[in-house]
Amino acid sequence: MEGDIMNVGAGLAMGLGAIGPGIGIGVLASKALEAIGRNPEAGAQIQQNMILAIAFTEAIAIYALVVAILIKFV
Repeated sequence: MEGDIMNVGAGLAMGLGAIGPGIGIGVLASKALEAIGRNPEAGAQIQQNMILAIAFTEAIAIYALVVAILIKFV
């Protein structure tokens, strides 16, 4: 019984922890493409900043994965 609760907790931690970064990356890419469409000359700089922001956002999902693994195995 206790193991089932831990599995549900780990699943919720990963699921809820991935929703925010997923939405954030989608909005980030959308706005970056809008900016490149409005100002194509700045495309390289916008793309560089977008990739950096995506890396930071993805780190949040990795933290959620670590928390889910800790809940599952500790």
